[in-house]
Amino acid sequence: MKSLNAEAIQAMEQRLRAGFINALSGIQPANVIGTQSESGKTNLAIFNSVMHLGANPALMGLLLRPATVERHTYENLKETGWFTINHVKTSWIAQAHQTSARYSDSEFDACGLHAEYSEQCKAPYVEESDLQIGLKFEQEIVLEINQTILLIGSIQEVRIKNEMAFNSALLPDLSKLNSAGVCGLETYYSLQKLDSFAYAKPEQAPRSLPWE
Repeated sequence: MKSLNAEAIQAMEQRLRAGFINALSGIQPANVIGTQSESGKTNLAIFNSVMHLGANPALMGLLLRPATVERHTYENLKETGWFTINHVKTSWIAQAHQTSARYSDSEFDACGLHAEYSEQCKAPYVEESDLQIGLKFEQEIVLEINQTILLIGSIQEVRIKNEMAFNSALLPDLSKLNSAGVCGLETYYSLQKLDSFAYAKPEQAPRSLPWE
């Protein structure tokens, strides 16, 4: 067994440490975040740090690295107050990954993806995504320990292009959506549904639920 203490981890080369620590939490949802500046310039960037923060009100969070360099997603989001979260499909993981490059022009154009809009949201969606979420910026929290930024948005719109991937309770089967997962900064996975279970209670054994 290999054991790494805090000192050994901190002594790693910076990029090696970043990749290693990013991968420790396992597979995360692969999403691309769409934003637009007030002048109309679009931006698209892949993130593995989207999280659910509550259902009443419906909130989602996005964790960003410290704003020590130019970050178009952060700047556009704060400028206009809007952003979109778009599930990455397994068929276009290469284009999604490429959005992490530092382009001076729009990543939509550079990476071969297409922007689309709705009346409910002032940020661009990704046309190729089958599950799109439009959010209004609500709050920014800077974590004291490392200056990482948590941006919180309220869900204003959910757009479902593949309705067959959702059951009657509006729960998605991510394998039917062909949604991709990502581990660390560069490794992508397809997702397979294993089972769905009823609400857990101490006096009951786990019980599978039918998908209907």
